[in-house]
Amino acid sequence: MNFDSFVLAASTAVLAEEPDARDHADAIEFRMDLADEPLATLEDYDGELPILATNRAEWEGGEAGDEGRLEALAEATEFEAVEAIDVELESILGGEADAVLETARDRDVAVVASAHDFEGTPPRHELVRTLTEASKYADVAKLAVTAASKADALALLSATEQLTSHGDTVATMAMGEVGRHTRAVAPVYGSTVGYAPVDPAKATAPGQYDLETLSRLVADLE
Repeated sequence: MNFDSFVLAASTAVLAEEPDARDHADAIEFRMDLADEPLATLEDYDGELPILATNRAEWEGGEAGDEGRLEALAEATEFEAVEAIDVELESILGGEADAVLETARDRDVAVVASAHDFEGTPPRHELVRTLTEASKYADVAKLAVTAASKADALALLSATEQLTSHGDTVATMAMGEVGRHTRAVAPVYGSTVGYAPVDPAKATAPGQYDLETLSRLVADLE
């Protein structure tokens, strides 16, 4: 998956929804942790959009238990449509993700190293440090925080601009209503991946725009 330009990923646990995303999305974020039989679903996939596979851990806001989670993600890289995977930075730093990272590299599958803060927004220097650390291990460093103020949103956008100017590839967003606008504005500052649900009733993170709206806002601000 090419992250040289902005990628709008349509999030879903139902790959049969892929045709509904084609008009606005560049890729599908397949939430394996929310699907009943994710590997079988991937095997049956015949859609047009490439897949970013995410098997989000319970301790980072998802529904996947630790047993077999990363192994399933590694298996997902076998499928041609899977062009990128999302791996939690904490798993990478703890060494648990070494095998899945090696498998992804061997199969030329891009890696997004992600970190999420559902409680707040750390100070700007910590945002920069997290993104810098994630960039060491992945093609894209992803950071999602929860904004309680406009100052939080500004800190995230500033960190995004700094990392981008440094040559790193990042994806950033502030969750919640206060930070919702960052999902549309962050690409102006260099964020290279955005997320929106295929079905607006099944948002996978607080404050997400629907797919058509985010596509239009990002395009208008380019």
